[in-house]
Amino acid sequence: MSPEVVSAIHACAADANLGKLHFGEVLRRLSAAGVESYHADYRDGHTRYYLPNGDTTAVLLGHEHPPIGEALDADALQEAIRGSQRGSVRYPEFVLRSCAAGCVGYVVWIAGRHVTYFGRRGEQHVERFPASL
Repeated sequence: MSPEVVSAIHACAADANLGKLHFGEVLRRLSAAGVESYHADYRDGHTRYYLPNGDTTAVLLGHEHPPIGEALDADALQEAIRGSQRGSVRYPEFVLRSCAAGCVGYVVWIAGRHVTYFGRRGEQHVERFPASL
């Protein structure tokens, strides 16, 4: 992975962790850098970014490990997702809300235009990107 791509990914992650970007902006910046998907693992504290050629890089999530709910609460998770999609919930708040809703992590499939969220017991919630993103 080129130093320029790594730098673009790290800059995007830093801005998202500071709440400077909404989800659509994150998608646009990562897509422009060539990222096709990324996996945020709340338990591990890292996000790993994947390029089509197989290159990967990992970035610290940049926040303290919040408590994760016991079961995946799809309704609470969807509320956090909708806020993120509207731009009213930025990443730091999204992490807190999604963890409280029992989410242990997620994979954003930029090329596939959806996100798969995971719970502690293997539960999954798939959320398609709205047309506006």
